[in-house]
Amino acid sequence: MKIGITCYPTYGGSGIVATELGMELAARGHEVHFITYANPIRLDAGLPRIYYHEVEVSTYPLFQYPPYDLALASRMAEIAEWQNLDLLHVHYAIPHSASAYLARGILQHSRRLPYVTTLHGTDITLVGADRSYLPITRFSIEQSDGVTAISEHLRQQTVDALGVKSDIRVIHNFVNCDLYRMPRTTHDGRPRLLHISNFREVKRVTDCVEVLAHVRAEVDCELWLAGDGPDRGAAERLAFQLGVHDHVRFLGKQNHIERLIPQCDVLLLPSSMESFGLAALEAMACGVIPVATRVGGIPELVTHGVDGFLEDVGDTSAQAKRVIEILSSGDLRTRMKWAARDTAEGRFCSTKIIPRYEAYYREVAGL
Repeated sequence: MKIGITCYPTYGGSGIVATELGMELAARGHEVHFITYANPIRLDAGLPRIYYHEVEVSTYPLFQYPPYDLALASRMAEIAEWQNLDLLHVHYAIPHSASAYLARGILQHSRRLPYVTTLHGTDITLVGADRSYLPITRFSIEQSDGVTAISEHLRQQTVDALGVKSDIRVIHNFVNCDLYRMPRTTHDGRPRLLHISNFREVKRVTDCVEVLAHVRAEVDCELWLAGDGPDRGAAERLAFQLGVHDHVRFLGKQNHIERLIPQCDVLLLPSSMESFGLAALEAMACGVIPVATRVGGIPELVTHGVDGFLEDVGDTSAQAKRVIEILSSGDLRTRMKWAARDTAEGRFCSTKIIPRYEAYYREVAGL
């Protein structure tokens, strides 16, 4: 098949999933065309059957805000006709789904161009729920030829918040179990806690620093923070205030997370909301045990006490207690890291999830 993919190319779960989906599809013989304003962060250059088409937005004094959604719609229609695409797959409803609707309309007299919209979370919980965007979000989702959500929780939330009547297919996020794998040997030095995010308020990165301070009262360890964003300054200040700044490493944005995760022991995911928890899945595939919050779609991934731990949002004492349990008991750690790997491999491996997308594409495109 020939598939057009549009996503936000910056750091964030929706762009990462879309990029890795494209690479997995290309590896399985499909032709994938990324249509967006910048090259996706995790997209490796030179991969066969993958093409990138930049969306250029003109600026005029008349436009207070450059009309990216219109430029995107025009580019989608152009690439679909030029490359004879079978369908478009857009990630994140606003504005991508609306742009795909316009692109389909542009070509309606010359050819059929179906589009699939995948919902990732904040496009529904934050953007879509904003009254100024709610009508167009609901409309463009309902006009989609196919709609998927990354968790059952997000599917139900979309129905409840937006009143969407379309059938929404739940296709969970995935991980490449060959790329994300357990290390052959344990790392040197003291235990490492890891957090990966865009450092926005919803990720509660300062909670990770508090957890570290609690844990260090009983177990020597350090915290690696991968990513960047608005709350980095607050995390740095808190680390100094709590006297743990010498035990925190700010790694910045990382392009090869699969190399970083296996060097750690526990993943901290203290978010106030996660529609799925991709970082937890990637960690589990590497045998790194997640200590996360009991929110959103995370319970669909992590089974408390089996392959990770789930605690309440903001309860850093309880989260730290779980970390101490893991680091203090070799037997518990061994059992849980293998259970985490089994969950990733048995339920969320790309070899199990990608065929579901392929089947859905064929259904939507009528192939």
